[in-house]
Amino acid sequence: MPKKYFTSKIVKLATTIIVCAFLIFFNPKNIFNPVRRIFLTIASPFQEIFYGASQKIGETTSFLISISDIKKDNANLSKENNSLAAEVAMLKQIESENVILREQLNLAPRDKFSLISGFIVGQDPEGSESWVIFDKGGKDGLVPGMPVIVDNGILVGKVDEVYFSSSKINLLTSSTSSVNVSDVETGAKGIIRGEYGLGLVMDMVTQADVLNVGDTIITSGLGSNIPKGLLVGKIKEVKVSQDKLFQRAVVISRLKFSKLDVVFVIK
Repeated sequence: MPKKYFTSKIVKLATTIIVCAFLIFFNPKNIFNPVRRIFLTIASPFQEIFYGASQKIGETTSFLISISDIKKDNANLSKENNSLAAEVAMLKQIESENVILREQLNLAPRDKFSLISGFIVGQDPEGSESWVIFDKGGKDGLVPGMPVIVDNGILVGKVDEVYFSSSKINLLTSSTSSVNVSDVETGAKGIIRGEYGLGLVMDMVTQADVLNVGDTIITSGLGSNIPKGLLVGKIKEVKVSQDKLFQRAVVISRLKFSKLDVVFVIK
């Protein structure tokens, strides 16, 4: 019984407060103006506090949103800058390659041969200077056996395997390489081979022929599609073969085969 009585009192009090608030808020015929003034006077400081707080919350929210937008803009700009930096680097690389290619083309014997120029893009991973990968292939007209040169006609090797857009060049220093050569000064003829540890060796030179240290060795043009007169190198040392039937000469090339960059294939 007391609990029901207490609940009834609360309901009546709440109803009375709601009715009074309604009458004060809508103020029919301005009856409650004095009460409204008192209420507004009491509520005014709280309204200012709540209004200021809401303004600050709004400003803070706007500030946080602007920071988020700035971060997104910065992220987008960073991506764009990275993309532009990559493009600039690529253009610089292309420009550098074009400069190198033009310089080499000016030195290449274009008046003597029809040449296919390009860059070395790979090499023997074992570092034995046996072969390199050229960035031109079957689509450019390459076929196996074509001679490869640099500068003013220094022999590099021969095209060994041809793919669609690239090819494998077998270097003079490869143990499987053999090219017919001759001594410019004495006319002695032999075969230049790659020999691990020695680089290039001129072999199969008869005892009747003369070889001298410092002589220039060039291609002889015999027995292959390699033209005569391509520079191979100079004799560093002359030896006699183990059977003493032939002479051998260690030949030093002007090239650093591990540093090849631009080469030319003779068509």
